[in-house]
Amino acid sequence: MEATTLVRGRYVLEGLDGDRPLVHEDAAVLLNGDKVSEIGPFDTLKDRNPGAKIVGTAESAVIPGLINAHHHIGLTPLQLGSPDHPLELWFASRLALRDVDLYLDTLYSAFEMIASGVTTVQHLHSRAPGGPEQILHAAGEVIRAYRDIGMRASYSIALRDQNRLVYESDEAFLQRLPESLRPEMAEYFRRFTMPLDEQVAVFGDLHGAYKGEPRTRVQLAPANLHWLSDAALEAAAEMAERFDVPMHMHLVETPYQKIYAQKRTGGTAFAHLHRFGLTGPRMTIGHGTWMTEADIELCADTGTCLCHNCSSNLRLKSGIAPVNRYLERGVAVAIGIDEAGINDDRDILQEMRLVLRMHRVPGHGSPFPTPPQVLRMATEHAAKTTPFAAEIGRLSPGLAADLTVLDWRAVTRPYQSGDIPFVDVLVQRAKSTSVRSVMVAGELIYDDGRFTRVDRDAALDEIEARLAAPLTEAEERRRALAREVFPYVAAFYADESWAVRPEKPFYRWNDRA
Repeated sequence: MEATTLVRGRYVLEGLDGDRPLVHEDAAVLLNGDKVSEIGPFDTLKDRNPGAKIVGTAESAVIPGLINAHHHIGLTPLQLGSPDHPLELWFASRLALRDVDLYLDTLYSAFEMIASGVTTVQHLHSRAPGGPEQILHAAGEVIRAYRDIGMRASYSIALRDQNRLVYESDEAFLQRLPESLRPEMAEYFRRFTMPLDEQVAVFGDLHGAYKGEPRTRVQLAPANLHWLSDAALEAAAEMAERFDVPMHMHLVETPYQKIYAQKRTGGTAFAHLHRFGLTGPRMTIGHGTWMTEADIELCADTGTCLCHNCSSNLRLKSGIAPVNRYLERGVAVAIGIDEAGINDDRDILQEMRLVLRMHRVPGHGSPFPTPPQVLRMATEHAAKTTPFAAEIGRLSPGLAADLTVLDWRAVTRPYQSGDIPFVDVLVQRAKSTSVRSVMVAGELIYDDGRFTRVDRDAALDEIEARLAAPLTEAEERRRALAREVFPYVAAFYADESWAVRPEKPFYRWNDRA
């Protein structure tokens, strides 16, 4: 017989019907094994299940597990030596990042996510160096970390076959460099280059290796238009159909990417994807900061999802996405923390508040996201962007028992007017310090500040000890290369053909793109 658990709360949020929260008071969630069995009055469920383990108290708030729909790495670029340059210059600066053990690195950010209530992560692995064997090993280390800590993870490796540093071919960019820099830069490109057919084969191997795992799924991540040839776009569409998997693709994150699409296609990046059959419910656009009004209409009409990465857009000077327009047109908008949040960490509760505040357009009658809409971005809509779409994002009977328990007294102390609805208080006041328990598939993976499967202090001590060592010769060479190549990357975008001329004040991007 499967173990039975009752998760008790003063408030239990089952989910949202549109923007209407389904809140049960003085209630509990009955779990049978890894699924939600029932939601009802606590006393009633306790009487019917006298031997059930009880999690939470009469002063808890129980909500669906939160979902980080766009994530890359553990230790942040800032920690590893790369300032928050604009995105295109940041790529050059990141050449200098130190080597970090992938298993420990993944645990580092998983600790932060779980402690803020995240149960599922969309891990977009940008690209490991080397051939198929090295890439599969890297994937295995990342997935092993999530498996060990108990987190639910959707994993992908970026599909990418061109333009590895700037928005032109590697060969053309090498010709812009002094002859003394070309060999080392060419070697860097070589380490991250793999024929398209080998990348397709690696995806097939990876997908097959983890098929059927309850907490791990593999999906596609076509990297971005400038990183993909038309042949790669065709391959992505074919793989998505053959393997029946969703896709997550960075797109028009910056105005420079918008300009690139115009140069290459004569139109917009999103319209170009549509020609290849890549739009639709299987596709999530990461960022979508510079989508046009016509793009947003097409996004809505095709059922394409969007992942909004608010902190990243601010930190890397990418712009402010027209989130209100997406919401107005009924696009499913998710939340992603990307490389790191505004405080250089992975706190989903803080990211939700940033999204709530960022898109309050000036004017009494102007549009703005509501707290229920923002919570939906971090639950049901984020779930839609993952291969777990039909299983997570709510606490309705039959769905996965992924949930977060908060100390409601800690959220509201010393006082909170009862006139303010539960979800409004949750989104605007809950902090990671109020998260008491996190469950994935009915298992407590975080309880009262302690990770139940992995020793956080031991992992952090090991990371600290490893990075206390002097830079290796390879790290020193990359550091020097980053310094030397940076001016040439900056000069590439200083050309008049890349001139960015915003037509409207920044806040208007929230209103009419």
